[in-house]
Amino acid sequence: MSSQRGDAGSQVGDRPVTSHHDEVRARRRRMLGWAMWDPGTQPYASVITTFVFSVYIVSDSFGPRDLTSTALSWTMALAGLMIALLAPVVGQWAGRAGRRIGVLRWLTWALAVFAGCLFLVEARASYLTLGLILLGVGTIISDVASSIYNGLLDEVAEPSKVGRISGLGWGMGYVGGIIALLVIYIGWIKPTIGWFGVTSTNGMNIRVSMLFCAVWILLLTLPTFLILRDPPRVEPVADSPRSLRDAYVELGHSVSRLWRSHRSIVIFLIASALFRDGLNGVFQFGGVIAKQTFGFTSAGVLVFGIAANLVAGVATIAFGLLDDKIGPRRVIVWSLVALIVAAVAVFILHYGGQIVFWVLGMAMCAFVGPAQSASRSYLARVCPPGMEGEVFGLYATTGKAVSFLAPLLFGAFIAIGHAVRGGDSNQYWGILGIAVVLVAGLVAMIPVADAVRPGVEHSGTD
Repeated sequence: MSSQRGDAGSQVGDRPVTSHHDEVRARRRRMLGWAMWDPGTQPYASVITTFVFSVYIVSDSFGPRDLTSTALSWTMALAGLMIALLAPVVGQWAGRAGRRIGVLRWLTWALAVFAGCLFLVEARASYLTLGLILLGVGTIISDVASSIYNGLLDEVAEPSKVGRISGLGWGMGYVGGIIALLVIYIGWIKPTIGWFGVTSTNGMNIRVSMLFCAVWILLLTLPTFLILRDPPRVEPVADSPRSLRDAYVELGHSVSRLWRSHRSIVIFLIASALFRDGLNGVFQFGGVIAKQTFGFTSAGVLVFGIAANLVAGVATIAFGLLDDKIGPRRVIVWSLVALIVAAVAVFILHYGGQIVFWVLGMAMCAFVGPAQSASRSYLARVCPPGMEGEVFGLYATTGKAVSFLAPLLFGAFIAIGHAVRGGDSNQYWGILGIAVVLVAGLVAMIPVADAVRPGVEHSGTD
């Protein structure tokens, strides 16, 4: 199987190379094609699930706030369960069938379709169910596609450059999110009458933004699928799974083999499940704290989101270079320590006004992206040859396995704050819940060994 990985470098996305110069050019094209998928699909995360549509679907137009918020949380929980069930086997099946690029292409197109279909969700209570179904299915597609995309990293990047290429893709994703948010903010959210005469009547400005996201996804992922290609079809080996049912059976064997032969990967997957849930919580609830504790307006939250993506993108690209020098494990550990300190500072200095949140919030954003990128880089470095699909599928699965933890502790600490202080302005207590999750992830990272780079031996401690 190791020969397959080597062959992939000359087959995926380019004609056979005939010289070292040709090979360098071909690899650069593959890296660019791979990296473009991140910014191409970023609007689904930054616009749809974080700052725009998810806020729209829980607005008063769709019913009582408790009802809509609860419905959204259950929808995302169910989506997470489906991702946990589908991501490992779809990635494994696509990898063993030699169809990872093809499957990724179809999933990306489906994601664009579901993003565009959100245009149909009018600002009425009767459209709540439709909106949640489209959002949930789109989230499943997005995360399953991401697991396949992540598994391609070691095929497009040289071993010594995995960190910087992972950081490049993640950083470009943040840049894509910034541009998409800016266009939507300037074109349809901020003005009373936006481009093409669009207004906020019946949520039309939000709905048109969804069409923009769909077109964005289609156009910006074109380089990925014009450059990257699956290797020539070969007859599957006798034990290759021929159906998703066979893939589930094979998945059980893969997990067993992974535990016996690469137990450190399983330990890392557990640790990353914890700290990635905390990282997601930083963005997921940052807007809530900004608005309800620090007095940001809705437009101010969107502006903060644009700035957050800018800082996170630049930091991720920069830390990608550091990843290759000191190793992804150290980047993860240092980032988690910085995030925990900043989170506690938000709690202590909550009375300091918007400037406090701007400073501390930007500091947190500077370490979220690097930790996420380094996590992907670490797994790409230690992933056993031939197991990329299922391992990155497990990576997606474990990422959702405890996705309830940060939201649960966020709410629990708000309840504690209410019991201690009373009143209705205790949202800043929730940041302590996120900090607890980050601490748990940091502790779980302690026994994880450094990723071994070619020709270099690493210890398991810093």
